[in-house]
Amino acid sequence: MSISKTELEERDAGKNLYSYQKGAIDKIFKAFEESPDDYHLLYQLPTGGGKTVIFSEIVRQYLKHHKKKVLVLTHRIELCKQTSTMLTEFEVVNKVIDSKADLSDQAEYSCFVAMVETLNNRLNDDKLDISDIGLVIIDEAHYNSFTKLFKFFSQSFILGVTATPLSSSIELPMTDNYDELIVGESIESLISNGFLAQAEMFTYNVGLTSLVVGANGDYTVKSSEDLYTDNDMLTKLLQAYEERCKGKKTLIFNNGINTSLHVYDTFRRAGYPVAHLDNTNSKKERAMILKWFKKTPDAILSSVSILTTGFDEPTVDSIILNRATKSLTLYYQMIGRGSRILKNKKTFSVIDLGNNFHRFGPWGDNLDWQRIFKSPNYYLDSILSDDELESNFRYEMPDELRAEFSKSKEVYFDIQKTYVDSIRNGESSKVVLERSIEQHGYICVENSEDVYDALGLAKKLGDDIDFRIQRYTKCISKSTFNFVEWLKDDYKKKLNSYLRSNFDDVFESIHGYPPED
Repeated sequence: MSISKTELEERDAGKNLYSYQKGAIDKIFKAFEESPDDYHLLYQLPTGGGKTVIFSEIVRQYLKHHKKKVLVLTHRIELCKQTSTMLTEFEVVNKVIDSKADLSDQAEYSCFVAMVETLNNRLNDDKLDISDIGLVIIDEAHYNSFTKLFKFFSQSFILGVTATPLSSSIELPMTDNYDELIVGESIESLISNGFLAQAEMFTYNVGLTSLVVGANGDYTVKSSEDLYTDNDMLTKLLQAYEERCKGKKTLIFNNGINTSLHVYDTFRRAGYPVAHLDNTNSKKERAMILKWFKKTPDAILSSVSILTTGFDEPTVDSIILNRATKSLTLYYQMIGRGSRILKNKKTFSVIDLGNNFHRFGPWGDNLDWQRIFKSPNYYLDSILSDDELESNFRYEMPDELRAEFSKSKEVYFDIQKTYVDSIRNGESSKVVLERSIEQHGYICVENSEDVYDALGLAKKLGDDIDFRIQRYTKCISKSTFNFVEWLKDDYKKKLNSYLRSNFDDVFESIHGYPPED
């Protein structure tokens, strides 16, 4: 369905909907009419497309034309409250069923909003009458926690809504619980017609082979924190921020509270306005932090997954993925937090420090959601492993650093090719690092006036050295943490020694005359 260019004036509030939202509602009600009472329908629409608006209007129309009640399910209390507020805007009187709710007046309501666990407890205690529920709407339907409730609604029409119709568990594919998927407007279409901002992606290659995949199919917090609290990674994060989004309102996503606290401390010590937020903060603390974040133009907020859903702050200009994930849904949710449009905001920046772009492709890529829904394993099996991703990486100096090596036509050194050539020539693998050090030494001398300049440039090659050592250890199949760290330290010492011993000779070979004393 195409979107009219004039639609931005079409809906200001309440029940005025964009044409693509009206079209979605028509399709969903058509499914109501043509399907049995216990049909399970899934609707996909990108973050920022207005899923809550759509299903709120569906509830309003359903209650107007049917004599049965509606239940809306969410997975977080914040979403419960936001959903209740939106339903009220659509003139739907509703009751939130939380752990303290008084259910003595439930007969007076036709619409209920509840969290999964709370509702499950109330149903198991037989404290909520669901005999007259005709429609169940499930927000963020890709979460598996909802499926345990399906047994209570065997005669209800179930409508699941999600931005990514891919289950959070490979063991519980959505196609097992839903009969049909309706695909909504694409991210590309929403961007081109001014409903979402365009993401400008900046990727920084990161070695992730130390990460461990847990039982949930994603990287464990422990292994992520070991990597992302390392000083080199924190330095890379700060440099990436300063290169791409300094002065912009920035939201940083981390995997682990300890990582987020390290990030907070790193930016605080660098003099930037920064705050940290995780699920251990009280409601009052969270409200204060988010209020500060909203009103501070250059604010940086370091968080731990808590803001991936139910958080809408259009003034966010930059998203930093300071983590890796194997979840397509999480990847889209994190980036989607920056996609809200404003009058003077047409684009936003995304810094990827987890190789997520290489793993999943661009945000807004033309994914075949129907195929992913019907054959999730086919899609999941096509995702490259970290080893496969990193085998294709090539280190590229940041622009600012490359400018300091402007006299060198080429600064890249192919460790893998050098290794293969050395083995074929019957040489020891040690010559690979020796030749790498010589090449690093050469470009340092080439861009220096004296040995002190060269040693200064050598100090700035940390990321390149790390990359070469990682490549080398893969070649020799020896990559224990202590060995890798020793190699990096040894390499830097030998590079400095090489420059002190050979600067004059290398300088003269480049320029044809010795350096001035």
